[in-house]
Amino acid sequence: MRALGLDVGSKTIGVAVGDASGTIASARSVLARRGHVADAATIAELARGEAAGAVVIGLPLELDGSVGHRARLVRKFIAVLEPVLKDMPTPVSVHTWDERFSTAAAERTLIEADVSRARRKQSIDALAAQFILQGWLDAKRRREGLS
Repeated sequence: MRALGLDVGSKTIGVAVGDASGTIASARSVLARRGHVADAATIAELARGEAAGAVVIGLPLELDGSVGHRARLVRKFIAVLEPVLKDMPTPVSVHTWDERFSTAAAERTLIEADVSRARRKQSIDALAAQFILQGWLDAKRRREGLS
């Protein structure tokens, strides 16, 4: 089953996609935010186009694991997205994944690859979505005993 990974921010949404075997996540794109309803429609189109069975959304928890302001905002988006994905001809499940360190890991990876600051800014959200999705895929494989 293919899955989409999302890093939902206030201005952009980073998108990653998993391969058909559910093993490898790849950064795909960065979408400009246009409001919850329009963003949900765009994500539904992406899910349909990728034949995704799941969407994994990074939940930006506080360092102590509690739900803060940013996580509440992401949950509001999820509340709009879930009904849209469930009403598709082939329903798509929604999962959250703790994304506390995904952006920092993505930033370190891009710096180590000697990517310029301007290029990092363009791709950081998609790479963060890749880290989110890869973490979820790895955990799913461990749960299913496939690793």
